[in-house]
Amino acid sequence: MKAILCTEWGGPEKLRLGDIAPPSPGPGEITIDVKAAGVNFADTVIIQGTYQLKPDFPFVPGLEVAGTVAELGEGVDTVSIGDRVVGIPNIGAFAERVAVKAAAVVLIPDAMDFETAASFAVAYSTSHMALGYRAGLKAGETLMVFGAAGGVGLTAVEIGKIMGAEVIACAGTRKKLDLCAARGADHVIDYGEEDIRERVREITGGKGADVIYDPVGGAAFDAAMRSIAWEGRIVVIGFASGDFNQARTNILLVKNIQVMGFYWGSYSVHRPSAIGVSMTELIRMWEAGRIEPHISRVLPLERTGDALALMMDRKSTGKMVLTVGT
Repeated sequence: MKAILCTEWGGPEKLRLGDIAPPSPGPGEITIDVKAAGVNFADTVIIQGTYQLKPDFPFVPGLEVAGTVAELGEGVDTVSIGDRVVGIPNIGAFAERVAVKAAAVVLIPDAMDFETAASFAVAYSTSHMALGYRAGLKAGETLMVFGAAGGVGLTAVEIGKIMGAEVIACAGTRKKLDLCAARGADHVIDYGEEDIRERVREITGGKGADVIYDPVGGAAFDAAMRSIAWEGRIVVIGFASGDFNQARTNILLVKNIQVMGFYWGSYSVHRPSAIGVSMTELIRMWEAGRIEPHISRVLPLERTGDALALMMDRKSTGKMVLTVGT
């Protein structure tokens, strides 16, 4: 089968399209004939060797897939061959077929096309679980989202509004801020033109943000520490800036705040059923018309490197999707 292969650490230019043997499902697994695969920031770091997961070479990147069930492993009775599904493998989605734990697979409605399904699971489930399960966001609280026009950031804006929060979206260009406003943000802040702390104080009457969603790190995290409310919660999603931070413990103490990590990919290993529950609820939201993925580009599998380069250069908004066999 055709697959995108990573044979050495490096940038998107190191990837190549090759032929490998198709996978077989192990106990509790299924294989999926891939129709579309979502592109995520995690894909850009896993190929560079800087992700939490470091597979052996050669490996196929990609952690989000939509397609049809091809084979069932031992003990699987939750889906049938031919079913339309979305699934979350640890790696392997950028290929014509992939093996996935059945617990991390959910049926998709007939009305949902494969491109939408492939853009759906990681970004929405990350925000859904981070804001609800980890941060305990409540209706009436103020949520501030960094990187708010990106793949996960935009879904945090949407999910935050659904959960009843007042949402402040932070991004770096007027075009991105306009997109956030169109997706429901109550307030927007331009990184380059405004003082984040002062704007948050103005918006919240001096209180600060109750929950801050940070997939950026670096200067964004420092701004979060200055802008958080008493008993606020900062959820660290990732480090798109490339910079890591150390939280000042005196601020944690004085403000009684929590800084918590949320590594969504670990749930596919330690608690895949939690992902399944989240995706099932999110699909219901989609069916009700409450959320709609923003897909900025759809590219064929052979252009995986181009998609990852666009993401690394911050030239994309929302989600990009790869199509397979079309």
